Amino acid sequence: MQRQAAGLRERKKARTRTAIQQHALRLFREQGYQATTVDQIAEAAEVAPSTVFRYFATKEDLAVLDDYYSLAETIAAALAAQPGTTHPVEALRDALRVAFGGLTDEERAARYERDLLMVTIPELWSANLGMIVTGRKMIRDQMTSRAPGKGVLVDAAIGVALGVLLDWVKQPDGDPAAALDEALTELLASAR
Repeated sequence: MQRQAAGLRERKKARTRTAIQQHALRLFREQGYQATTVDQIAEAAEVAPSTVFRYFATKEDLAVLDDYYSLAETIAAALAAQPGTTHPVEALRDALRVAFGGLTDEERAARYERDLLMVTIPELWSANLGMIVTGRKMIRDQMTSRAPGKGVLVDAAIGVALGVLLDWVKQPDGDPAAALDEALTELLASAR
């Protein structure tokens, strides 16, 4: 029974953390990062400022999106599950299909919002460069283990993904996962 209570408590903490960060991101989008205060974030999330600081030590930590609708573990597992004979770009495309396909509509919308804000708000971009570097390394390590010497394909795929995000900023009504799938299919065709 104690384990169940701890599980409920952890889920509640995770929901509170996500809600606080979701309100922070909305305010960053509406007002700008610099103009948004922790007090405003707390008010929007209907928590005390001390609660915000319990989950995020600084305002800057609210901009770090490592755990906010992250697909890193799902992508890593989906890549690992791919047959070793699968072309690296095809394996990545298929892993991304699994990751995005497993999201609910609400999770997908939150993930899209996260990515859109990351490429349009400079403070979010700079706060998340480490996450991008870590993701690149994880994907590159998995890809080069299946196809030694093909790490450049990972960098090409990451460049394609960034291009899709930057194009999406201009037309945010589109589906970036579908656009990424299409772009990686084109990359795969030219890499064979």
